[in-house]
Amino acid sequence: MTLYHGTNADIEAIDLTKGLRYKDFGKGFYLTPDKTTAIRMAQKKARLFGGIPTLITYELDESALQSDLRVKIFPVKASVEWFLFVDANRDRKNTEPIHDYDIVIGPIADDGVVLQLTNYREGIYTPEQAAQLLQDKYLDQQYFFGTERALSYLHKINAETV
Repeated sequence: MTLYHGTNADIEAIDLTKGLRYKDFGKGFYLTPDKTTAIRMAQKKARLFGGIPTLITYELDESALQSDLRVKIFPVKASVEWFLFVDANRDRKNTEPIHDYDIVIGPIADDGVVLQLTNYREGIYTPEQAAQLLQDKYLDQQYFFGTERALSYLHKINAETV
């Protein structure tokens, strides 16, 4: 399976320590099967942090998903479980990781999701209501790699300026 990572510089070797803590699925390395989404991320990172928008293509050995790795796969559409998982990972009160999965696959929390997280935290919506509001919205998919073992199933194919 081909996956893409959009960034502002080529990456020779993935360094999990460089990931940011309060992301959708926690601190790790993120990719998407959607090339357009990755290009958009590369352009955004270069705009925000400098550098050159770079699209890195990887091949995922899909046997990882049937191996002894701890893998969590959320539905393509928003669900209450996914919503609460993203909320817990993004909650700055949680100073320790909230899960021990090697790989997590699920929707990307875009700006609309962040708004619903805020409404949920402020008591405007229940998790069920927030997830329902997001269910019909198309959310791009993301693949989170949180361990070196998981990364061993990824093989870099190419890097190009976009």
